[in-house]
Formats: sequence, C-alpha cells, structure tokens
Amino acid sequence: MSQVTENPKGGCVLAGINSVLGAIDRVCPIYHSGPGCCMQTTAADQGQSGHKSSRFVSSVSLPSTNMLEKEVVFGGTEKLRTTVQGAIDIIDADAYFVLTGCTAGIIGDDIVSVTEEFQDKGYSVYPIETPGFVGDSNLGYETVWTTMINQVIEEDVPKDDKLVNIFGIIPYHDPFWSGALEEIDRILSALGLKVNTFFTKHQGIETIRKCSGAALNIIINPWLFKGPAKKMEQKFGIPSIRVPGLFVGATDTTKFVRQVAEAMHLDQEIVDKVIAAEEEYVYDYLAQSVGGVSWKRFAVVADANNAVGITRYLANDFSFTPVLVIVSEPLFRQEDKDRIVAQIEDLEYAKPPKVIFASDQYEINQALREEEEEITLLIGSSNEREVALEKDIQFILAAFPMNERLVFNRTYAGYRGSLTFTEDLYDNL
Repeated sequence: MSQVTENPKGGCVLAGINSVLGAIDRVCPIYHSGPGCCMQTTAADQGQSGHKSSRFVSSVSLPSTNMLEKEVVFGGTEKLRTTVQGAIDIIDADAYFVLTGCTAGIIGDDIVSVTEEFQDKGYSVYPIETPGFVGDSNLGYETVWTTMINQVIEEDVPKDDKLVNIFGIIPYHDPFWSGALEEIDRILSALGLKVNTFFTKHQGIETIRKCSGAALNIIINPWLFKGPAKKMEQKFGIPSIRVPGLFVGATDTTKFVRQVAEAMHLDQEIVDKVIAAEEEYVYDYLAQSVGGVSWKRFAVVADANNAVGITRYLANDFSFTPVLVIVSEPLFRQEDKDRIVAQIEDLEYAKPPKVIFASDQYEINQALREEEEEITLLIGSSNEREVALEKDIQFILAAFPMNERLVFNRTYAGYRGSLTFTEDLYDNL
C-alpha cells in the first residue's frame, strides 16, 4: 500500500454492496467471507448514516460462512452451500445475493456454480464476485446494478411511456437518501409520471426485474453510473439523462423538472402548473424569514452530489458567499472533476469558490484551517465538527459520515427539502 487515508468516508466495495442490497425490500445478502466482515462492512456505511440500518437483515444478523484456515486451505464452497441453504430455510427473502469477501476472492472460490445449483432448484440466488479490496462504496453501488442488469432485470418487458428509473443516490452513503428519493418521487408523480426509486415504497426485486419497461433512466449524480447506464441502453433500450448534482431549492429543482419534462415530452401546461405551485409554496415560506439569517461566508465538505447541490442553493437562492468547497469522495477521472467544478462555479451571483478534491481527513482539516478567507458557516460531516469548534463558527451536519443525529426521511433535496435546510440555518447561530 503506497499511502494510508485517514478516516475514509465510507467502506470497501463490499460495504457499498451490502448497503445497496440492504435498502431493497426483502433482499438478503449472504457473505462468503472471514469473520467480522458482516459487522465491519455494515458499520462502515450503514453505521455512520444517521443511526439507521437495513430493516430486514443487517450486521451480525447477516448469513456468513465465516471462513477460517480450513476454508482457506481446502476451499469454502461446501460451507457456502450449507450457509445458503440455511439462509433460505431461516430467512424468508424474495432474493439472496452471495457476496465474496477478500478471503474468498484471494483463494478463488467458485461461487457461481454454487448459486447455479440453487437457481436450478427454483431459488432466486445470485452471485456478486467482488472482494472488498477491489474498491470503495461507490463501486459497490455500480457493482450491484451491473449484477442486476446481467442477471436479474428481464428483457422484453412491455414499455410504459410514463415510467422512469431513478439512479445515482446511494443508500446510506447519503444519510438523506430516503427523504431525497421521496421528494423526487413526489415531484415527478405530480407531473403524472410513475417512479422506480428501488429503495422506497417497499419496492423490491420484482420492481427491479421489470424496470426495463421504463421510458427513461434519470441519473442524479455528476459522475456515477456511467457503465450501468450504457449497459441498460444497449440491452434494454432505455435512454438516460444526467442531472449533474443533487438539486436543492426552487432554482435547480425547476431546472430538473424542465429537463425531465423535455426528455419525456410532457405536456407543457401541466409542467408549468406544477412548477408554479411548487415555487409558490417555497417562496411563500421563505418570504416569512427574510432578514432572519445574516449573510454568511461558507465552506462545504461533502460528496460530489451534495457539494454541488448545497453550494448552488446557498449561493444562488440564499445569496451567501461560497469560499471553499471540498469534494470528499475519491475521484480519479479528470472529466468527472471538471464536470463537478463547472457546476460549482456556475453561480448566478457569487464569485466562484475554491474547489478541492480530498478524501483524506488530515488534508480536509488542513485545507479548512489554512483557508485565508474568512469562513463563518461550515457545512460538513461529523468529521468536520472539530474544525468548526476550533474556528468558533456555525456548523451544519449535512454529509456522510453522520453520527450525531437520527435521520429517517429528512432531506435537503428538492423544493420542500430546501425549506428544511433553511430551517437548519437558524440552528447553532
């Protein structure tokens, strides 16, 4: 290992896979891994996401082979076989996914042949061959959907010209994922659309199997899901649009609505009516707080999706001055970084902030401490609270990891979520 990352914001790819599967109704992950992986990978993402975890199976309740020296030397497929059967006998799930930990990945156990045995018996058991050392939580999200495309989603499903699929918001890795998806669903439903969020409304494996009937994939993320989106277009003929950041507030949410409306060829009169009603709702409340919050010079530390949305809202809709934005997830493609920077710098009123890409907590803290311009508001994760206390400035906990608040369906996204965010501006003044 060439370097060590201090306090990485998320876990290995196995943690990401576990979080995504754990958010799908009645789906059971089965670990083919060493002891401790179930608990540690759950803690890495779900355990730091506003104190909520999968309501079906999670952490130490996950079935696992708990591989030891014997399985390393002689192979663990027989133990996996009995573990899968035990899970089927005890846990009444609609689908089971066998995940390989680092141990199984290193020795090369053939989990595909084991899962095929159960498929031949009529059980919905699928393999995901991605040991934890391959990547991080973000890769876990894409890995799950690649598996769904290759093994689960059905072809030749009748097309529904009002159905859309939502991608890009990662369960648990975004602490506000439930509320964000509910708000997006609410807005799109008002336009007359049907929405597959996959992680709310008790949507489960059957929704995923039939999602190839959608007319459009909507990717709400500036860089994630490129590979799966291309596969879905090639295999199922579903086109995609990308929203380059989670929209917060009336300005960017209205832009999102019009982007979807254009792609779906919606009736303009209905679209304008929905936008007018939503904007009136938001601005009526905001008008009641004019002058209530003093002007702020702010910094944001968050994943790309939320860094874009929060910065643009505070600068464009609330006229605060952005000083520093730190995108805290590991990004490697320059084209992705350029897209994110372009969104953060494309502001209506404010001077563009300094943008830094840093996933190491030491580097993040140093950038905040050494920033020469004055900062009076910091929006970040639990990891940044210490710097806010040092600087004696207002702090809003709005990013992963989030250890000091309980989050069910709270969100800052969309029209109504922006009101929640604005309320939080009054906290800890």
